[in-house]
Amino acid sequence: MPNQPRSSIIGFRDTGDLREALERIAADRGEKLSDIVRRACEEYVRRYPLDEDD
Repeated sequence: MPNQPRSSIIGFRDTGDLREALERIAADRGEKLSDIVRRACEEYVRRYPLDEDD
């Protein structure tokens, strides 16, 4: 998609159980694992916004 902003890659270590659960959720929803993780991160940022002074 030519007009999409360029994305970056964030890597992190997880437990095997966490990855397995996320993969099953993604499969059940017909989505990519990265989409599930991205939405979880976006929700976290909305829930815990930074103060203006940070």
